[in-house]
Amino acid sequence: MKSNLLTSEAVAEGHPDKVCDQIADALLDAVLEQDKDAHTAFEVFATKEYVLIGGEVTAKAVIDYEKITRDVLRDIGYSSAEVGIGAESAKIDVRVQEQSPDIARGVERLLPEEMGAGDQGIMFGYATKETEGYMPLPISIAQKLVRVASDMRKRGEFPHSRPDMKSQVTIDYDDPLHPRLYKVLMSCQHDPDINFDEFCSFVQQRIMIPVARSFHLNDDFEVLVNPTGRFVIGGPAGDTGLTGRKLIVDTYGGASRHGGGSFSGKDPSKVDRSGSYYARYIAKNLVAAGVADRLEVQLSYAIGKPDPMSIGISTYGTSHYSDVIILEAIERFFDARPGMIIQELGLRNGIKYRPTSTYGAFGRPDLALPWERLDKVEEIKDFLEKNH
Repeated sequence: MKSNLLTSEAVAEGHPDKVCDQIADALLDAVLEQDKDAHTAFEVFATKEYVLIGGEVTAKAVIDYEKITRDVLRDIGYSSAEVGIGAESAKIDVRVQEQSPDIARGVERLLPEEMGAGDQGIMFGYATKETEGYMPLPISIAQKLVRVASDMRKRGEFPHSRPDMKSQVTIDYDDPLHPRLYKVLMSCQHDPDINFDEFCSFVQQRIMIPVARSFHLNDDFEVLVNPTGRFVIGGPAGDTGLTGRKLIVDTYGGASRHGGGSFSGKDPSKVDRSGSYYARYIAKNLVAAGVADRLEVQLSYAIGKPDPMSIGISTYGTSHYSDVIILEAIERFFDARPGMIIQELGLRNGIKYRPTSTYGAFGRPDLALPWERLDKVEEIKDFLEKNH
């Protein structure tokens, strides 16, 4: 029995919950394009040939909910009820209302430093030196597996595949300096009446092994492909989808804690989104500066109040400095008030949020995300040298 295993999962854009996340963020993007100061909290539910859009919005914007939803379904590849849901045939039901004035009064202030949090809650950010992107290894591999498979599907290079896919990766950390791939699982939706053995062999040889080698890891791992033996019915036809149900997939794959709040459909005044982004920004810059090999940052907020209720850290015994010095560095170089986060990271300056709703919001070299910048590293290093 292995004693030090960590498993992470990821899902492709055709997963029913991810369908909902993408619709919610596509709606958010459309609103912010017309009114960058809008407040939104979209929630989406999808099932067989039906999409329900609910939530709250306060904005000077008029958007076509139905068109945006159908465009997302079409982009994913859901062209018919047989495949999972029909971009043209599904019923779209819109039940969006205006945001509660009791919430709005806490965030609608002129100065960024006075803007309160849009809700109470706790957020976590995490960084580790084990990958180039400062992300945990298992979630990085799991995300790449489904991203590669989906890209191949869209290019017509993954025969008989359909949009709904999952991956799961187990890493053996018995030798922490030389981790090994232990097990890799992929479940990929497919056309009916395929040669199942050929399909499984393709997944192993053309997707799993090349991805493993791209991380310079072993390719003698245990393989599972479509373990039930059949995965034809997928997407919202196979399982209902709902925004915010893949929180661990969106973040650190279980290597760090999670506060429970989702990102999709929420404008940056919601600290579930902006606070989580900023906690990652803090953790990544501190780890890159050599503060610790692994670092988790917790932020907590009260609705309507600008200053965090608390800032906490965990270094898992990997710290090279005292917690006091680390917290002093955070206080000196980072301002975690929601309005200041929005201003510093430019969260209302034309960022498109839909791309972050699939394949993770962190460690994304394919996206120029402001919370992934390492622009505080040299300042932090100078501070540590003077205070060590």
